[in-house]
Amino acid sequence: MHSDDGTPRVELVTRSGCHLCVDARKTVNEVVTRLGLTWRELSIDDDADLRQRFAEEVPVLLVDGIQRDFWVIDPDRLEKLLTA
Repeated sequence: MHSDDGTPRVELVTRSGCHLCVDARKTVNEVVTRLGLTWRELSIDDDADLRQRFAEEVPVLLVDGIQRDFWVIDPDRLEKLLTA
């Protein structure tokens, strides 16, 4: 389910105090920005449903609502997902 304008919907699920989340945030921002896209961050600290689904896997990368990666986000894989 792409966004209304047809671009991929990129979301990164994180939590506070997560060193892997810091790295994932940097990777996602670099790739998405280079491609001229946008992304948003969702925190399991603020959302019980997300916490229940992803507590052991954060950071989690979602593209169009589908889990595509977790723990370490591979920039090459992310770029391929977004340009396919």
